Amino acid sequence: TPFELAGRTPLMNDFDLLISRAAAGRTDRGIVLHGLHGVGKTVLLNDFRRRAEEAGFLVVSLEGRDADGGPRAVRAKLARGLLQAGRKAASQGGSAALTAALGTISSFADGLQVSGIDVGVGSRTGRGDSGAFAVDLEETVEDTAVALGARNSALIIVVDEMQNLDPALLSALLGAQHQAGQRDWPFYLVAAGLPNLPSVLNQSQRYAEGLFTYRSVGALDREDSGLALTVPAREQGVSYDPEALDLLLNAAGGYPYFLQEYASAAWESAPRKRITAEDARVAVEIGRAQLDQGFFPMRWRRATKAEREFLRLMAMDGAAGSGTATLAARAGKKMTSMTMTRGSLIRKGIIYAPSLGQVAFTVPGMAEYVRRVTG
Repeated sequence: TPFELAGRTPLMNDFDLLISRAAAGRTDRGIVLHGLHGVGKTVLLNDFRRRAEEAGFLVVSLEGRDADGGPRAVRAKLARGLLQAGRKAASQGGSAALTAALGTISSFADGLQVSGIDVGVGSRTGRGDSGAFAVDLEETVEDTAVALGARNSALIIVVDEMQNLDPALLSALLGAQHQAGQRDWPFYLVAAGLPNLPSVLNQSQRYAEGLFTYRSVGALDREDSGLALTVPAREQGVSYDPEALDLLLNAAGGYPYFLQEYASAAWESAPRKRITAEDARVAVEIGRAQLDQGFFPMRWRRATKAEREFLRLMAMDGAAGSGTATLAARAGKKMTSMTMTRGSLIRKGIIYAPSLGQVAFTVPGMAEYVRRVTG
C-alpha cells in the first residue's frame, strides 16, 4: 500500500458517498473500477474495504484470480466470507432479523459443503437451501442486507479481477445487485478489473450498465505523480532535486506500480537525504531491472511458444493495441487459426479485447519488454 494515494481523491469520494447514503437508509449503485494492471485498482479496493469496515458495514472479499481453483473454490470462498461476516455481525449485538439471516447464510454454506465457522445459528429451512445457486445467493443477500439495513449498515461484496469470475457466478452476483436496486436492499458490489470489464458485465446481463457507477482508473498526471513521490519523502526529511524527480517521473510514465518501484530504488540507493539526478539514474536502472525480473516475466513465462509469438507480433504496435487481421497477416496465417491462441492469452490475463477485432496488453510497458526479450 502506498504511503500517499495521490490523484485518487475523486474515487474515494465516490465510495464515501455510497457509505453515507447507505448509512442514511438510501440505496445507491455499486462501483466498478476498470483499468490496466499496475494502476492501483487493488489498492483502492483495499482502501474501500477499510472505510466500509470502519463504518460498521459487513464486507466480503472475492478475487477473480481464485477462479484458477475452479468455480467451486470461488463459491466456497464466498460462503466462508459470508459466514465470517455474519459471525462478526452477531458479536456486535443481534436481532430477530439478523438471527434469521445467519440461518440463511448457514443454509447457503451447507449447500456449498462449507463448514467449520460457527455463527451460533443452525441452518434455516426454506431460505438459501434450494440447491439453485443464483436463487440461494439472492435469498442470502436479501436476508442479510435487510437485517443490516435495520441497523443502518449494509452488505458489501468486494471483487477484484471480476472479469475472471465464471459466467454463472458473475450472472448470479449481478442478479442480486439488480434485485437490491429494485427492492432497496442495502447491498453493493464494489469491483475492479481490466478495461473491458464493463463490456464483460453487459454481456453477462444487459441491465448491468445501470447497476454501477463506472470509473476508469489510469495513469496519474504529472502533478499527482510528483506528489506520490515527494509527500511521503518529505515526511521522512528526504527531498528530490528537480532533475532527479523529472528522471523518475519520466521513467514511471504515471503508473503507480512503476512509481513505487523507481522511488523504492531511489530511496535504497541514495546515500544522503537529498536524492540527486545521479541517484535517480541509478534508481531507474535498478527499478527497470526489478520490473524485468518480476513484473513482466511472471506473465511472459505463462505464455506458450505459440502465445509468445503472438505477443511478439503485438509488440510491433506498442501500447496502442493491434488488429487481429493485422496480426494474422504478419504471421501469414488465417485469423481463425489464431483464435485459440488469442483466447488463451485473454484467459491468462496477458491481453484483453478493447473492442471487436482488437487486442491490447493488460500491462503498461509490456510491449517494450517483449521487444527487449525477443530482439
